[in-house]
Amino acid sequence: MVVEKSYDEINEKIKKGKAVVVTAEEIIDIVKEKGVEKAAREVDVVTTGTFGTMCSSGAFLNFGHAKPRIKMNRAYLNGVPAYAGIAAVDAYIGATALPESDPENRVYPGRFLYGGGHVIEDLVAGKPVKLEASGYGTDCYPRRHIETWITLEEINDAVLFNPRNAYQNYGAAVNTSDKTIYTYMGVLSPHLGNVSYSTSGQLSPLLNDPCYQTTGVGTRIFLGGGIGYVAWHGTQHSPTVSRGENKVPLDGAGTLALIGDLKQMSSEWLRGVSYLGYGASMAVGIGVPIPILNEEILSFTAVTDDEIYAPIIDYSFAYPEREPGNLGRVSYAELRSGTIKLQGKEVMTTPLSSYAKAREIAGILKEWITEGSFLLTEPVHGLPSLDSGITMKTLEEKNNR
Repeated sequence: MVVEKSYDEINEKIKKGKAVVVTAEEIIDIVKEKGVEKAAREVDVVTTGTFGTMCSSGAFLNFGHAKPRIKMNRAYLNGVPAYAGIAAVDAYIGATALPESDPENRVYPGRFLYGGGHVIEDLVAGKPVKLEASGYGTDCYPRRHIETWITLEEINDAVLFNPRNAYQNYGAAVNTSDKTIYTYMGVLSPHLGNVSYSTSGQLSPLLNDPCYQTTGVGTRIFLGGGIGYVAWHGTQHSPTVSRGENKVPLDGAGTLALIGDLKQMSSEWLRGVSYLGYGASMAVGIGVPIPILNEEILSFTAVTDDEIYAPIIDYSFAYPEREPGNLGRVSYAELRSGTIKLQGKEVMTTPLSSYAKAREIAGILKEWITEGSFLLTEPVHGLPSLDSGITMKTLEEKNNR
């Protein structure tokens, strides 16, 4: 008998405290024990999680008006520039923004860099942040300069808006050259000294929903310790890449644009990070619930690390020339084991994302749903996908450029 459920049916069970909710780790053993059909009947929601560096992140802030008023032309938070070309006292601070005072130092290994991600972390931690802004002066906004301290609680609005998060698979980075290189994938040691990877594998949101059957515009999620939503497909969303038999992409594919109230969030799940010789960024915690509407959706959530493969990219060759540097593929089971075999050599693996934190996020989201404080939302629009037929007109053209 075919298993079919609706969002309304599952939400009713959540409200009554009767929904069966498990994490993307737990569902693996359930399917092994009971099979897909029985598991699909019994389980209502599978929760996922990821916690790692996501450079394409930031926050819109509205500071409220000073007396006299100012139309901010330039704005700095703890010395980090925020984009003020929006409206009088609105600004957007990006996670990778760096102070303008000493930009050369961002490429020097060994120096801690304080950037936009650290400003956001300080704000959600409740710390005072120094705001300095200037304007050119108008009749309605005569003030030309302001210097003050703000807190997240005091300002009018704070919205986390991340243009590209939760990458659906990503390359593992190595370095075959004879010198150490410093990248957004961390420090890569020479002569295949290490392989750096990022993604939580079998817990990762879009690897459990490879065809975006339940993840779309309007999906309610765990974001930075609070509640957020999928706002749109993320930048660089490219679902036309090749896939395995389980439909899991073999390269970087889909991405999510996410939005949420920064005032709900926690510095435990939004952390500023500094990469030696590269720059600053922010680690973001994300958890996406997957409603089990049918057996196929359930089967996708049972994917395991040994069924998910990432390309191995030689960053000494592929960057900055951007020519092919692919050295084959490796499973997340191998990556998580601590070492992989590459070109006849045992190579140490170094994760950039935290599997332990991803597991914790999936557990928190499971608890929220089980206790009835988090209901599921049906997407109002799907993400571009060849499987669903929802595609951007230029999607394949973009993928071939």
